[in-house]
Formats: sequence, C-alpha cells, structure tokens
Amino acid sequence: MSDTKNLLVELFVEELPPKALKKLGEVFSQTLALSLKSQGLCDDAAAITAYASPRRLAVQVAAVRSRAADKPVSQKLMPAAVGLDASGNATPALLKKLAALGADASVVPQLRKESDGKADVLFFDSMAKGATLAEGLQKALDAALAALPIPKVMGYQLADGWSTVNFVRPAHGLVALHGSEVVPIAVLGLQAGNSTHGHRFEASVDPVVIKDADSYAQQLSSEGAVIASFAERRAEIARQLAAAAAKAGGQPIDDDALLDEVTALVERPNVLIGQFEEAFLDVPQECLILTMKANQKYFPLLDKAGKLTNKFLIVSNINPADPSAVIQGNERVVRPRLADAKFFFDQDRKKSLADRIPGLAKVVYHNKLGTQGERTQRVAAIASAIGAQLGGDPLSKQADQAALLAKADLLTDMVGEFPELQGIMGRYYALHDGLPGDIADAIEDHYKPRFAGDSLPRNRVGLVVALADKLETLVGMFGIGQTPTGDKDPFALRRHALGVIRMLTDGELSLELGTLLQTAMDAFEHSDISASIAIEKERSPRSVVSSSQYFAIETPTILADFIYERLAGSLREQGYSAQEVDAVVGLRPQRLGDIPKRLAAVRAFAALPEAESLAAANKRVGNILKKVDADVTAKIDAALLKEPAEAALNAALAQVKPQADAAFAKGDYTASLQALAALRAPVDQFFTDVMVNAEDPALRANRLGLLATLHEAMNRVADLSRLSA
Repeated sequence: MSDTKNLLVELFVEELPPKALKKLGEVFSQTLALSLKSQGLCDDAAAITAYASPRRLAVQVAAVRSRAADKPVSQKLMPAAVGLDASGNATPALLKKLAALGADASVVPQLRKESDGKADVLFFDSMAKGATLAEGLQKALDAALAALPIPKVMGYQLADGWSTVNFVRPAHGLVALHGSEVVPIAVLGLQAGNSTHGHRFEASVDPVVIKDADSYAQQLSSEGAVIASFAERRAEIARQLAAAAAKAGGQPIDDDALLDEVTALVERPNVLIGQFEEAFLDVPQECLILTMKANQKYFPLLDKAGKLTNKFLIVSNINPADPSAVIQGNERVVRPRLADAKFFFDQDRKKSLADRIPGLAKVVYHNKLGTQGERTQRVAAIASAIGAQLGGDPLSKQADQAALLAKADLLTDMVGEFPELQGIMGRYYALHDGLPGDIADAIEDHYKPRFAGDSLPRNRVGLVVALADKLETLVGMFGIGQTPTGDKDPFALRRHALGVIRMLTDGELSLELGTLLQTAMDAFEHSDISASIAIEKERSPRSVVSSSQYFAIETPTILADFIYERLAGSLREQGYSAQEVDAVVGLRPQRLGDIPKRLAAVRAFAALPEAESLAAANKRVGNILKKVDADVTAKIDAALLKEPAEAALNAALAQVKPQADAAFAKGDYTASLQALAALRAPVDQFFTDVMVNAEDPALRANRLGLLATLHEAMNRVADLSRLSA
C-alpha cells in the first residue's frame, strides 16, 4: 500500500501582476489538485489549501499517495470471427493488435468474448499500473501552468544563458514536498527542492528551508515574515484597517477591488495612518478619493457622515520600529497628486460647461455617427421629445438643457486625467455655474444605471436624459450594424438595453417602447450627419445609418427583439418561471412598466383551478386560427349560432369580455385575467359539442369569428397558451 502524506508545491517567482494574483492562485491550486484527483493520487474529498503572495503560487493537498492504485482496463480488440480462426487460434490480425498493447499469443486463452448485439467481440482485460507521484505531479504541474489566466507572457533566459522559457514573470524556485521528501519534478528550467525565500527585507533567515508540507505556512510566517495565504493576508489587512480607522476616528472606504489589489502587493501588511493639508478638502472628494486609490493604493478615511477627512491609511510592506519615515514618505508622495487635482478643479471652473459645448464638435464619437457634438444634439432631441411626453413643456426644456450639457465635462482637465469622473465632475461644474440642482443631478446621473444593481437617476430629468442617451447609442449602433456577437459587445449594448429596461420598469415610466425607438430614429433622420452618411451608404449599403429602408424598417424590429430578449433573460434571473416570462414577454407589451403587474397577474391566474383547462383551450384556439388561410375577423352573427354550446359561449363572452376589458383598461391585470375563469365550462362544452370546420362556409366563418373573439379576450394580459404543459 502506498504512503499517504500531505503534498506541498510552490513556484517562487518575481512580483506577479497584482490585479491577477487572486485568480492566478485559485486556478493554480484548483487545476493542480484536480489533476492529482483524476489520476487517483488523492481522493476527491481531499482538502486543498491555496497560497498566493506577490512572489509565490503554492498549494497544499491533503493525503496524497506516493503511487496511485492499479486500475483494471478492458480493451476492445476486434470481432471474434476476425481474431480467431476455425480452430480457435489467434489470427495474424489479432497477434498484431496484441503486440501493439504489449502482449503476445500467451494471453489469447484469457481473452474475454462478449456479444455486442450483432456478433461476439474479443476483449483484453489487464491491470494498468497506477502513476507514481513524480509522474502524476509533473503532469499536474504542467496542466496548472498551462491553465493560468495569463493575458501576456514574457520570455526570459535561464541561468545557462542559452535556454529561453515563457511565463507571466521569471520563476526562480520550485518546492515539491510529499511529507518531508522532495518529489523529483522540474518546470521552467527549475528542479524541485525544499527551500524558498521569504520577505525581501524582513526574513530572519534566507533561504527558508521547508521541513515538511505541513510546516510551510508557519515557517514562512516565523522565518520568512510572509503571510502566504491570500485569504489570511486579506483578512489581516481588513482587521488592521478597521483598527487604524477607529484610532483615527473615521472609517476606511469600502472597496473590495482595492483590498484585493493591496493584498496582492504586500507580503507582511502593516497599516499606518497618514494625513494631508485640510485645504485640499475644497476639491470634490470623488477626485481626491480616486487619486489616492488609483495612484497610491491608499484607503481614504471618511467620517461618520461619509465625508472625506484629511487622513488616509497606508498598507505598508515593512514594519520598522519607527514608522515615521514611511508615513512622511507617503505623505510627500500623495501631496503632488492632490495638488494636481486641485489645479485641475480650479482651472476647469474658469470656463462654464455651456462654453465647452462647441468643443464637442471636434471630438469624434464614431466615424459613421459623427462627433460628440452631433451626438449631443441627437440625445437632446430625444430627451426633449420624451420629456414632452412625460411632463409637458417644462420637463422637455429641462431635459433638453441637461442633455446638451451632459457631455461637456469630457473636455475638462479633471475628466481628461480621470475618465471615471465623467458626469460626476459635470455635476460639480454645473452647480458652480449656478444651474438648478435638477439639471446638475441629471448631468451626473445620465450614465446610470452603469451596471447591474446600480441606482437609477435620482429625478425625472435624469431619467429622461439617461433614457435618451442609451436609446441614441442603441439605435445608432444597431443602425450601422454594430450588434453584439457572441461574447463580444464593445459598445456595451447589452448593458444599455438592460438600463433602458430598468428605467422603464423600475422607473414606472408610461412610455411605449416602439414610440421611444421611433423617437430615437427620428433624431438620426434629422441630424447633420445625413449627407456624409449618404456617401457611405453607396460604399456599404447595410453598414451605415441613413433614411434608407434598412434603417427605417429593419433597425427598430431587430433592436426591439434584442431588448425583449434581454428583458426575458433578466426576468428569469429574478426568479420568474420560463412559462410566466414567455406568456407575458411573448405578447411584446409596449409599456415595459406594466410587465411586473402582468407577471403578478399571470402567477395569480395560474393558481386558479380553471387555469390549466383554459390555457390548453387557448393553445388549441391559436392552432386552429393559424391553419386558416384567410384572416379571421373577431366578429359574430348571433343568427348563425345553431348549436346550444356555441350560443352559450357567445353569451358567456358577452358577459365576461366587458368585465375583463374594463379591468385591463384600469391596469388591474389580475382582475382582468381572473374574470376569464368563468369561461372554462362554456369553452370546454364548445369543443365537446361543436364542429368548427363545418361544411357550410357561413357557419364555419362565424365559428372562427367566435374563436377569434375568445382568443382576443384571453390574450390581452398574456399569451395564456404558454402556460399549457
């Protein structure tokens, strides 16, 4: 029986990319362990401990065998009639096959004969030797390195001066210990051993000789001054941040991405408190926070109200007895950054947003869609039209003004330095220019929602401009054929579509999707780019926006399909069943804000005892009407209702349909659907007693008209046939 011990593998490298370290550590450990498990060198339930620091990727796998167990192998050879002659002796074909498998004629008596349903087939049963740990670990390590998500590798020379290898960063050491025994493997020109290196400056010994797989983390901590586990190091940083913030009387900014990045930059975290001059606090705090986070990896400190203080937290990689020099050094480094931000802010305010608008005409938005200036005019036209629908002339004028100013901050020094602040700085500059708060808020909010779960614009003006901005992008890009394909969506059109959906549903805007798309298209039809587009159209008939048939007819249909597909996916993610979603979205309701109420109505209807029967009947009616060559009019001649069952259905419809329609008109979709429950008995009786396709053309047309009336009544809120099993 093979020995079972814990296994430790470490690859020691130069500083790894900090934003990728967490993922690199996870993939390295998981892939290596999975390979060992698949080879039978450890059980599927074997515990895995991942380690990742700026200069190492490592993994410990529990209870790894020195050799995998032998496995029975059954090899299908050939039909018995081909492999054996009439006397039962092996044919040349069988002997050749056995030789290829490392066997000879002596195994012929042990060959197994089994029928495959057509003829007897020969099988060769043997035992395959299990892989040794050295063989299996070499395979596992190669697989782990190949699986690492490295966007770009670098080539470097090995110590011999001739050989070149490729990896994310130059590798300088390999540890592979099965218990305390070194496993003889090699990778990237390195031979496995039992020694590694700790902290560059604070390790008490160098190299650190690892005693066994179980002592790795403890030795690196005590001798190497390194917390090898990414998760433990992250937790320690979070603990120190909280303690230092409490000491300074504030709270650190909450930023998981920054915490991950800092965890990937230090091996022995030591949180210190720095500060800067209070005069810098006159600059918008978003600017100061961003420059401290992005450029220096500091954690700005906020007060209890969430307002920035003049203190910040430094995550140092060294722990000197006197940290004052480290703190002062960081304070000296951050001061010019903050001074730059203050300079940009002061300079930007010397020119109003309105004065910057003409400059947008010099900024190319898209070579087929014109400049940012032309785009701004289109967004303003769309916003003005939507505003008029929602709030008349006052909202229309506000939306027009906010839309014209919304992109002006792209020309400011601050946004040029920090593109992430677009919109945010526009709001500050609008307030400085004396513009109303609603306009300023709309300038910031017109980018919202920027991602799943993001907040919506905080007022009606912002909602209108955000909606107009996203519609302009969608219609423009779809108009020039720049639709998402597969995983590629360079213009974030899926995100824009989901933003439109959220604003129409969560914002409860009483707007119709088709009207909105047409409004956006009209803005392109009347824009200044028409002449240049006409020239491009001759070169590539289906690649540019124009007043052509392609843009006028195909674009809204394709774009509407795209939006409804995103809507259906979003609703399913929210927990609605596929049947519920298909029933509602299948009708392509124009007012997306009504969809939550329609879904609630469908769910309530599906719980009724009559629902299943009516859904099946509705499906049957739909199939009957589809098979009719001519258009069927929902019109009934009472004089032609010969059968009692059809007369009863007509009478029931005459009573139920007005009730359902009245509830629908009031937006009470639940009551509208539930009124249909009274139709179950007459509908069932109709299909039992009445022949729809009567020989008499007048009778047949009248019965089809009755079914068309029924179909119309049953499918105003949702396509109930989608609820049929």
